[in-house]
Amino acid sequence: MKDYSRFQHMLVEKKDQLAILTLNRPEVRNAFNGDLAREMDEAFEAVAQDEEVNAIVLTGAGTVFSSGGDITAMGAGSTRPITAPLSLPMARRHIDTVLSVEQPIIAALNGDAIGMGATVALFCDIVLASEKTRIGDPHVRMGLVAGDGAAAIWPLLVGLSKAKEMLLTGNLISAQEAERLGLVNRVLPQQEVMPAAMELARRLAQGPTKAIRWTKLCLNKRLREEINLILDASLALEGLSAATEDHREAVRAFLEKRAPQFKGR
Repeated sequence: MKDYSRFQHMLVEKKDQLAILTLNRPEVRNAFNGDLAREMDEAFEAVAQDEEVNAIVLTGAGTVFSSGGDITAMGAGSTRPITAPLSLPMARRHIDTVLSVEQPIIAALNGDAIGMGATVALFCDIVLASEKTRIGDPHVRMGLVAGDGAAAIWPLLVGLSKAKEMLLTGNLISAQEAERLGLVNRVLPQQEVMPAAMELARRLAQGPTKAIRWTKLCLNKRLREEINLILDASLALEGLSAATEDHREAVRAFLEKRAPQFKGR
C-alpha cells in the first residue's frame, strides 16, 4: 500500500477504490503557493499510479475549494508568482498532470473556486458545486494575464464570447449561473456535495474501468490540443505581467484593503 503521509499541504485518503485529495491550507482559504502546487502535482501523480485507485475526488479543506494564488505571500516576498518566467515548465506541469491522470476526477467544490482554484477544478472531469460556491478568474484584477490554463478551458466550456467577458472583467459568478453556463455539472446544498461526489466516484470506480479511462482519454485529446495551442504563450505573458507596476499596485492595494489605481504600465 502506498504511503501518502509525506504530504503537508495535501491530504490523501483512500477508501475502497477511491482516493480523496484535499487542498489543505484552510488558514489561507487553500490559496496556492509553490508548496501546495508542487504537492498537488505529486499527489495526483502518486494516485494515478496506484493500482488500488479507480476514481478520485478533489476538494478543499474548510469552507472553500481554493481562493487562487497566495497574494499575501507574493506581497511578503516569500514566494515567487507560480508563473514567473523561469518556472514555466513547473507552471505547465499543473495542467499536464491533471490531464494525464487516467482515473476519472470529480471536483467537489465545497466553496469558492477562484483563479487557479477555478482552473484546477474546471480541468477535472466532473464538477459538483455547493449552492454557496462562487467561480471566477480575477487575474486581470491583480494586473495579471489569465495564463494558468483559464484562457484554454473557459472558451471550451462557455464559448469564446462569454469567456472573454469573464476573463477580461474578472467577475465572479454564482454556482447557479455556472451551472447554467456549463462550467459545473450540478449544484447541491452544501452538506450534499461530498456525499454526491463520493457516490458518483464510487459508481465510476466500480464500472468498466478500461472503457471509462479510454473514453476520458479520447475526450481529453481536445483539451490537449487547446493546451498546446495556448498554454505556453499565456504562461509566458502572465510571467511578463507579474513584472508590471500594475501588478505590484494590485498586490499593495490588496494588502492595504483599498481599490487599486492602475496606470497601464
